[in-house]
Amino acid sequence: MKDAVEVVVNDRMQQGYRYRRTAPMGGCFDPGFEPELTPAEMLNLGIFCGKYMTDCTAEFPASWFRRAKLAPERPDCSLNYFGIRASVSLRVWIEKGWIHPDDPRGWFQWYCRYYSGRRMPDEDRRQIARWRAFRRHAAQIRKHCEPGDPFCRPKQRQALLQWAYDSRDI
Repeated sequence: MKDAVEVVVNDRMQQGYRYRRTAPMGGCFDPGFEPELTPAEMLNLGIFCGKYMTDCTAEFPASWFRRAKLAPERPDCSLNYFGIRASVSLRVWIEKGWIHPDDPRGWFQWYCRYYSGRRMPDEDRRQIARWRAFRRHAAQIRKHCEPGDPFCRPKQRQALLQWAYDSRDI
């Protein structure tokens, strides 16, 4: 990318947070990181009960939110693709030490910023390793479900969508 773009974030969880986008949008990913879904595709399918990104849309391209399934007030898990809650609370993420201070919302916030061009080598390695480890859930679906049966293990399928794995065709 010729010129890095500085982003200033002002939302409910971060005020005055700054970062630079140094890679092209959707490109120059680590060779070990091949997500099957873009952030826009994930939002359009329905993830995190529609409450993940409602106060920080200004940080990312408007196109990501044109068809996003977002809940205006309270989480609505019927908006999730598989219609089921498949995540634990942010409090659990904090207690487990999974939250990096630059991304107080967790993995998906990191992915959106990574996809947008932000690079933080140590944190990128950590998050990519976590993403690769999550792949085990796809193996469990393949092992225990008939191909294409969306009613088999819907919680695991929803969780996979929330980690950029396309579980609809497993």
